[in-house]
Amino acid sequence: MSAVLGALCVDANDPQKLAQFWAGMLDREIRVTAAGLPILVPANDVQFPIGFAPTTAEKQGLNWTHFDLASARPGEQERLVDRALALGAEHFDVGQRPEEGHVVLADPEGNEFCVIPSGNNFLADTDLIGCLASDGTHAVGVFWSEALGWPLIWDEGEETAIQSPRGGSKISWGGPPVATKHGKNRLHLDLAPDGDQADEVARLEALGARRVDIGQGDVSWVVMADPDGNEFCVLGRDR
Repeated sequence: MSAVLGALCVDANDPQKLAQFWAGMLDREIRVTAAGLPILVPANDVQFPIGFAPTTAEKQGLNWTHFDLASARPGEQERLVDRALALGAEHFDVGQRPEEGHVVLADPEGNEFCVIPSGNNFLADTDLIGCLASDGTHAVGVFWSEALGWPLIWDEGEETAIQSPRGGSKISWGGPPVATKHGKNRLHLDLAPDGDQADEVARLEALGARRVDIGQGDVSWVVMADPDGNEFCVLGRDR
């Protein structure tokens, strides 16, 4: 048994504005959920929805997860960077070196993302969101491989990466040292069980996850944390 990646959820001080930025960046349609929140609809069957939830917390430090946007052909990196800047992104310095080739930007709420040049073999068989690049230990890569039923397509030293058997975006973890965590992550995964929610929660606990309280109150989803402390949600029947 495994869960389906139901959505990537992004905490935002202005969910509508941030959704508009990423809709323009990714060429996605915005829809509104029953709760009145914006969500980016997948444009094909290997993409995942991206939802935006309100928060009053200010961003602190670097996110543990960021987008690596893939350039499918020569010249596309420049076009993607120009599009991002026109939509409200800014150049961002995380200590990258010019010879690395990628361009680091921040969206209107300061969330870092990278635009990777064409010819990158690791991102050759992915989507526009080539990878959710993450800080994390080897153990957390193994955990998410088992949680989602996605095979490890990279497992070298402490670095791991997984990808759905259907293709699409990869998720990678760079190994230690893992950056300091500044409160709740602004990006987290929502899992949709293929069976009973309670059974899925028990399975994830057996894999090394634990329930956590982030002040969610009485909700239909269960908030958990993976072995590195990254929050994620297991959705209920009203997903």
